[in-house]
Amino acid sequence: MQTPDRKVRKLMEEYQKTGNLTRSSLRADMDVKTARKYVRAGKLPSQMKVARYWRTRPDPFVRGWQEARTMLEDAPELEAKILFEWLCERHPGKYEEGQLRTFQRRVRRWRALEGPEKEVYFPQDHKPGVRMETDFTWMTSLGITIRGEAFPHLLCHSVLVYSNWQWGSVCHSESFLALKKGVQTTLVRLGRVPAEHWTDHSTAATHVISVEGGRWEFNRKYVDLMNHFGMRPHTINTAKPHENGDIESANGVLKRRVKQHLLLRGHRDFDSVEAYEEFIHDVMARANRLRGKRLREELAVMKPLDVGLLPEYRLEEPRVTSWSTVQVARNTYSVPSRLKGERVRARVYEDRLEIYYHGVLQLTCRRLTGKSRHAINYRHVIDSLLRKPRAFRHYKYRSDMFPTEPFRWAYDVLCEALSAWAADMEYLRILSLAARTMETTVDSALRKLRREGTLPRWDAVLGLVPAFLPELPDLPVLKVDLGEYDHLFAQEVVT
Repeated sequence: MQTPDRKVRKLMEEYQKTGNLTRSSLRADMDVKTARKYVRAGKLPSQMKVARYWRTRPDPFVRGWQEARTMLEDAPELEAKILFEWLCERHPGKYEEGQLRTFQRRVRRWRALEGPEKEVYFPQDHKPGVRMETDFTWMTSLGITIRGEAFPHLLCHSVLVYSNWQWGSVCHSESFLALKKGVQTTLVRLGRVPAEHWTDHSTAATHVISVEGGRWEFNRKYVDLMNHFGMRPHTINTAKPHENGDIESANGVLKRRVKQHLLLRGHRDFDSVEAYEEFIHDVMARANRLRGKRLREELAVMKPLDVGLLPEYRLEEPRVTSWSTVQVARNTYSVPSRLKGERVRARVYEDRLEIYYHGVLQLTCRRLTGKSRHAINYRHVIDSLLRKPRAFRHYKYRSDMFPTEPFRWAYDVLCEALSAWAADMEYLRILSLAARTMETTVDSALRKLRREGTLPRWDAVLGLVPAFLPELPDLPVLKVDLGEYDHLFAQEVVT
């Protein structure tokens, strides 16, 4: 065991006082022979330590290393663990699992001494008010729920690289509408416009024009957005996220900060998406307070936001089909059947869809992401299904006719107990009852029947749903003054 430096310092101190080696070694709790060695050397143990570059045990890879080295020279990106497993397969019984760390150190040393050159990153000197970076980041890992239901979502996140001031908006896809909403929300909050806007190669901003050459070009809509606000569009190279390093780093920092504030909050459930977005904005506002000095430098050189905002939707004009549906953004939505055959105007927002007819709002629903999906509201088609109950069993969108799990249970039980036609008719009447009254009330009635083991026929459900009694207004008693009719007789006399 090596003698610690503190003992040798104590030895030197005592030896300078007494000049007696034996007495000094005793006071320093050290053997006399050891004390004599350090007094003669005049150095501390840490100064006398010699670096060791030789092996103390046989090299287990003295034979297999040449094979591994050849593989690394041909494919330097090979991982040490995979290469070790390959060696074990080629030489069964020669290597053990406990030798993996030794082999990994051997590979690491080869990469440092003989491996290919590595990519070097260069720190940038950012100027105030020049560059804003925007990126989409998934927030689903935070486990956010809206009224108890999971809320998978992204954040369109923007950062000024000089001051690290940040802002963003909740979104559901990496679409151009989401990017437009995120950029405009950030600029409104900032009140100023930076000179440049940087993004990665998301389809919201760019598209491929040459696969072989790897050439990309900005989308026309994105260029128009940048021109409207007077920002120069830029993008990073493909598969080079470090070129957008500020926003990439800020994404992780923001998620950790949000997680900490969620822990302080005590739970992760929110009453609405708006309440959650307000929480996110509050977290970012708290972080931005620490960046006030550098932000003021940026605001001083940025031009003011002096142009109007662009609509955060795009317009489509589909025609309502005979199925009482419209095709919008490659997805199918149901609309009130009275619009059948008419051409309507659809405002496609990032998170919702609004249907107008002659300027009057007819429907608002959540926008579907992806394509070839459907959202059919049973209230739009239930009257027609009651007149044509045989169409229900093979209805293309029948899966949308079960608003909650108890409705699905009721239909399955009815199919087991009744004939096909009778089961369909009974269920459609239950669905019609939900459309005319309250879906939650009918849902509660079905849950109660399931607990009691009762067949959920229409009359049984009807008996558990309170009758709807319209509330009559309380009108004052009309007082009639017959004297008011005298002027009528006076007019007759005049004529």
